[in-house]
Amino acid sequence: MLTIALESPLGADLTLLMSRHTADMHADTPPESIHMMDASQLAVPGIWFYVMRDGAEPVGMGAFKRIDTHHAEIKSMHVLIERRGQGLSRRMLDHLLAQAAAQGFKRLSLETGSQDMFAPARGLYARAGFTECDPFEGYTLDPNSVYMTKTIA
Repeated sequence: MLTIALESPLGADLTLLMSRHTADMHADTPPESIHMMDASQLAVPGIWFYVMRDGAEPVGMGAFKRIDTHHAEIKSMHVLIERRGQGLSRRMLDHLLAQAAAQGFKRLSLETGSQDMFAPARGLYARAGFTECDPFEGYTLDPNSVYMTKTIA
């Protein structure tokens, strides 16, 4: 049974998710273009971190970070590779959209990679109604980044 719940990113059983996410982000992206947050950076006020579990096993994660009163940013979306192709990424994205709207945010934005390995993620976001936008909240133009946004409420 799949569940998604608000949890601490510092959970001991989240090591595999965190390490796989880190490895993916470093696989094809220059260090200066990596904008991921580690577990301790995600464990602060103003960030909502969710874990998707199949029974007790963590299989996915996602978070959003407050930018201002009406705008938040998706961070650390990841589903274990062996669980991809089952609609879990869309389920997590839909959950993040609903939770961000419930917190009163009106806009949700994200930064993802421009490399081929990120094409499935860009497609997922586009199918969910995100459109490309200019860099936001401290980001700058970067050939390794694609910025996307969506009005949610």
